Amino acid sequence: MLTGAVLARVGLNRKAAYAMWAMVIAAEFPDIDTAWGAFGPVTGFAHHRGITHTFLALPFEAAVVTGAFWAWNRWRKKAPSVPVSWGGVYAGCLLALLSHLLLDWTNNYGLRPFFPFNDHWYAGSFVFIFEPVMFLMLLVALVAPVLFGLINTEVGAHKDRFQGPGWAVMALAGMVAFYGLRFTEHEKAIQVATDSAPDGTTSVFASPHPINPLVWSTVTDAPTFYQLGTVDAWRGIMQPHAPSDTLYKPEVSLGILAAKRTYLGRIYLDWSMYPVITEAKVLDDPNHPLTAVTFRDARFMYDVMGRDMRNNSPITGTVTLDMAAPEGQRVVEMKMGDREQKGTD
Repeated sequence: MLTGAVLARVGLNRKAAYAMWAMVIAAEFPDIDTAWGAFGPVTGFAHHRGITHTFLALPFEAAVVTGAFWAWNRWRKKAPSVPVSWGGVYAGCLLALLSHLLLDWTNNYGLRPFFPFNDHWYAGSFVFIFEPVMFLMLLVALVAPVLFGLINTEVGAHKDRFQGPGWAVMALAGMVAFYGLRFTEHEKAIQVATDSAPDGTTSVFASPHPINPLVWSTVTDAPTFYQLGTVDAWRGIMQPHAPSDTLYKPEVSLGILAAKRTYLGRIYLDWSMYPVITEAKVLDDPNHPLTAVTFRDARFMYDVMGRDMRNNSPITGTVTLDMAAPEGQRVVEMKMGDREQKGTD
């Protein structure tokens, strides 16, 4: 939303009435897909960053936001102080919507911008999902003109009705420079991790930390295990591994196969790049042997901002199965985090 406001402040708010607020709403509009969470956490997870986060949907979403302000304008029956240019509002909404996709692409969760024609997930993975440095840049760009405007009013200077284009330009330029720095350091981290990877490695992934662009958490995908690590991009070194940094891939079992075929399992594996699957017996009863299969993703198993994500991964799914039940009736419970999905497939 801050990005949408700053983009409008560059000058579009001078040329089209409602552009500022329309772009603020449009910049957040794709996250309307969170409403799917009302049907359960797994359903919400299945649709998160789905069709509303695609290039196909953006023109329609821009039309919805523009249409809402057109209706507001008709209902209000009062001419705005700036000329109404619905083409300008629509163009601004498209720009704000594109900024949403760009911001989502930069973090390590990713999105599928070409869905439904291409369901591949794309993740730039060089900016943390909430980056305080960028937040501060955008916030200053919005607040500083107001503060300086108050000062100018006190001294009797002329007050510009449209404040802050210079601050907005500086904030956006700062974001581009910050992106460039982080992208470069991300590539260095990937190279360092690749150089120290074991034989047979198929891929290497680096996840960002907030604020500091020189520290990266990596995942090395080997045939039988994932190797977690931390790279110091400034010195170009990989920190020593601990035994807990090696996550061995489990042998295939009936419980894991059954869990992969559930609603949660299919959705999770469609999204996950480095799935960490574990199985544990919940009830060792010959008549009702319950087993719990947990799905995590190695990309998010690192400690950050004082949070233990290694042991408490933020995106965890669990399927509890009754292995004595007939196939198709084995699901006892499905949960994302602590929330249970009501109803099974």
